[in-house]
Amino acid sequence: MIHSGNLSHSAGPDFRKDATLDRLAERFNVAQFVSFSPSASGPRQEYCRLSGLPANHRFTTTEEAVQALFERSGEGTVNIRTFSEASSQSREFLYALQDAETVLDALARFSSEGSFAIVNETIDVSDGGVSGVILDDIVEFRPDATPRGVEREGFATLPAAWADAAFRTVFGFGPELAHGAAARLEFSLHPAPRGYRQSHVLYWEFGAHESLPGTRVDVRWPNDFSRMMGDKAFGLLVAHLAGFPVPRSTVIGRRLAPFVFGTPTGSKEIWTRTCPVEQVPGKFTTARGWLDPFALLSREDPDSTSIVSVLAQEAVPAVWSGAAVQGADGILYVEGASGTGEEFMQGTTPPMTLPDAVVAMVRATHARLVAALGDVRFEWAFDGQQVWVMQLHRGASRSAGSVIVPGEADEWAVFDVSEGLEALRLRMQSLPTGHGLLLRGEVGLTSHVADVARKAGVPTRMTRADEA
Repeated sequence: MIHSGNLSHSAGPDFRKDATLDRLAERFNVAQFVSFSPSASGPRQEYCRLSGLPANHRFTTTEEAVQALFERSGEGTVNIRTFSEASSQSREFLYALQDAETVLDALARFSSEGSFAIVNETIDVSDGGVSGVILDDIVEFRPDATPRGVEREGFATLPAAWADAAFRTVFGFGPELAHGAAARLEFSLHPAPRGYRQSHVLYWEFGAHESLPGTRVDVRWPNDFSRMMGDKAFGLLVAHLAGFPVPRSTVIGRRLAPFVFGTPTGSKEIWTRTCPVEQVPGKFTTARGWLDPFALLSREDPDSTSIVSVLAQEAVPAVWSGAAVQGADGILYVEGASGTGEEFMQGTTPPMTLPDAVVAMVRATHARLVAALGDVRFEWAFDGQQVWVMQLHRGASRSAGSVIVPGEADEWAVFDVSEGLEALRLRMQSLPTGHGLLLRGEVGLTSHVADVARKAGVPTRMTRADEA
């Protein structure tokens, strides 16, 4: 939970902290507040922005003003931020006060000390929304933080148009991005209405800013927003925002209300896909047909720590399916099999020879993805007419040829890929330091078997049965 007392407009030194907040409220929705100045007779009301009352409504007493704020606070608590007339820098800050008597005692003390005070409603930013900053064509944001959260690692970055579409897809609303043109605008999004105007978007600070040079926004994940909705769901949403065919998907999340994106495939069949916090290749359920998502979450993630959402995704009537990844040697490896390709991705069947026309279409899709996002690897399905993006991840691969994970080892252990993905995961975890793994069997560099090895970071090579 956060405070909102630092809302301001970059108005210069002529405006006191509560005056700049009042000016911001003329144009934007802000957290509800009442401000007070010190006087010989105690705190004296200055500005007021409370829902359902005229701007700067005058209360008869300080008690009446504080009670009105408590009645309108969504969290049932308020904060007090103090400052001097000469400086907007905070002196003392009191957070999430729960009763009017405590607030009144504090205000009386601050007034006797010559301090100004802003009393505002407490805003919960861990309510399933996000907070961030708009600056020209760049939007940076994250959940569970104030807008200042973009100053540390883990925030998401999207071009403004993509961010607008993402917010309206996931939440059904978003900030007015036009206000960020040649300006810096801090905002937060909330599932429940908040603030003076009782809307879903709060604005924290607004100020002029020089336009940034035109450069491509670097879209990267995992980030805290992708972890909230699930790595798989976020990657597919990015592909959809970038204009690629993604099967119509309904995301049923633990923290987010259900939302839908993607393109109808023409099929009435549904696949049920689990979305872990971050990619865990082949570990959690992907099933043909509809499964109870709540029973699935309870069974596979009873501690609610690994899987954050479930996708109900329209099936692609696939003629060919597979994956594409650019290797460390600069070669784009396009591999797959006929049909939906589950056995190939699980490593139980080797890749098949794909038609040249299919390979060409996958290569063209990869080139467009790279142009939009930089290095990516993705799973695909071809329905006879177009290539669909089934999963999307950032980054190229360290693999090349028979080397899945480069590196030398003191000793090499042998693992038969027919034992399956879970056995491979356990084997990777139990290898002594300095050991590597030889995979016996024919698997694709783009399969989940190779993904598991790359995730583990253990030197791994493929070998034929007669070489092991």
